Amino acid sequence: MDQSLVGEVQAWIADDPDPVTASQLQQWLDTNNEPELRSSFNGFLQFGTAGLRGPIRPGPSGMNRAVVGRTAAGIVAYMKERNLTSVVIGRDARYGSEDYTCETAEIMSGAGMKVFVLPRPLPTPVLAFATNELGCDVGIMVTASHNPPQDNGYKVYLGGTVDGIEYRGSQIVSPTDISIAQKIDAITTLKLQPRGKNWTVLGEEIIEKYIERTASLATKPGSLRIVYTAMHGVGTETIQRVFHKAGFQSPILVDAQAAPDPDFPTVAFPNPEEPGAIDLALETAKAFDADLVIANDPDADRCAAAVKDPVMGWRMLRGDELGAILGESIARKTASGIFANSIVSSSILKKIAEHYKLEFKETLTGFKWLAKIKGLTFGYEEALGYAVDAKSVNDKDGISAAITLAQIATDLAADGKSLLDLLDEIWTRHGFHATEQISIRLNDLSKVAVILGGLRSNPPQQIAGRLVTSIDDLAAPTDGLPPTDGLRIWLDGGVRIIIRPSGTEAKMKCYIEVIEKDSKTAQVVLDQLRPPLKELLS
Repeated sequence: MDQSLVGEVQAWIADDPDPVTASQLQQWLDTNNEPELRSSFNGFLQFGTAGLRGPIRPGPSGMNRAVVGRTAAGIVAYMKERNLTSVVIGRDARYGSEDYTCETAEIMSGAGMKVFVLPRPLPTPVLAFATNELGCDVGIMVTASHNPPQDNGYKVYLGGTVDGIEYRGSQIVSPTDISIAQKIDAITTLKLQPRGKNWTVLGEEIIEKYIERTASLATKPGSLRIVYTAMHGVGTETIQRVFHKAGFQSPILVDAQAAPDPDFPTVAFPNPEEPGAIDLALETAKAFDADLVIANDPDADRCAAAVKDPVMGWRMLRGDELGAILGESIARKTASGIFANSIVSSSILKKIAEHYKLEFKETLTGFKWLAKIKGLTFGYEEALGYAVDAKSVNDKDGISAAITLAQIATDLAADGKSLLDLLDEIWTRHGFHATEQISIRLNDLSKVAVILGGLRSNPPQQIAGRLVTSIDDLAAPTDGLPPTDGLRIWLDGGVRIIIRPSGTEAKMKCYIEVIEKDSKTAQVVLDQLRPPLKELLS
């Protein structure tokens, strides 16, 4: 085995605060397990705008106490440079989340920071809410959101205006991530970091405030039968309390998915967008003759819904359909305000905003950008992220979106209508907007540059027989947005295609929007586009 690798491993073991991961590395050294060691020592886990996210494993390339401790120390150095002095830490129920919370609290406390810790595993929106409500400079959420069970992660929020960016309890954006990453790189040992035990475990007051504020979004409870799944995550208790506070019937739970379970045993991927993830919820809906299905992802910052379609039976609403429903309903009650969505989302929200004479803005992908819009009334991205109450939670919030959707469905039912009837009204006014996402998983992140490089150097002239009318390179934008890696391709007939890498997973993503007079015509176009686009991405 390469002696430089051996030396690197031995130095890491000597500095590792966790005897379990240190022992695992020592065992791999003793048995000359070079493949595992190289996987664990393939560079320090990258800190980006999503914070940290990666597989739980020892060494610098995985999520573990040593990596989290160094990251916390790097954030401390960033905070001290800017006179930031307080932090609140939350966690989900994944493997390692409690350990990483404690590691962070010890490092932050040892550095003299005022440290608050949420009392138990809770939804990410509660942490975002607490950051603002407590007036904290920094918020940290230990979660890997909807990633597979072997992963964990670390989201970082800032409370006020930092480096000229008004954060107000939202996730970090560039160049903050770069500044923090540089501070983390400068931490060469954890042994020298002072540790403290002086932090405040918060009581129920902050959770009660979030529940009260969120429940106030619904004002006319009804008697709809609503099925809910937390997808083995942390949403169940909070959503039950919000529904109860708002006067709604308690949602019908998908029993097998209601309690937090870090193994996520009933789903291949704990993400409502993934095929099959919501099957148990649909079975429950049929068994109880329900009116609506609502799902959160494991940290409950995303919201999905399924409805009973008279033609197809139970089906998931696409993220853009739910965005249109929420947008239309909020617009009808809003005299003035700002609506916004990300560039990969449907263009329907812009048309809804224009119809109601409301301001509209477009941002890069990622809710961290939508949260920087001052005075945001409603914002969404097609990946099931919705902000219906940005004053309270300046981030996507699957709990507030759920109670708002329950209220909309209840109001429509009182008039003898359904969510699909509301969608039909929107399509009649603006044309049928069909959107679809194609995701291709990659086993090597270097393929991203190869795929996009190939498209840039040899752009397609036509796709599925439709001429390419123009291509926007999002890395060199002309519309005032910051640069980002990706391409926006326009085809004859107003078809829009966006190709970009995922910001959190090893995936290439392709977003299609087709606008036609009806769903049948739009479906024909989507069916034609799908095979050649999959080829472009592979």
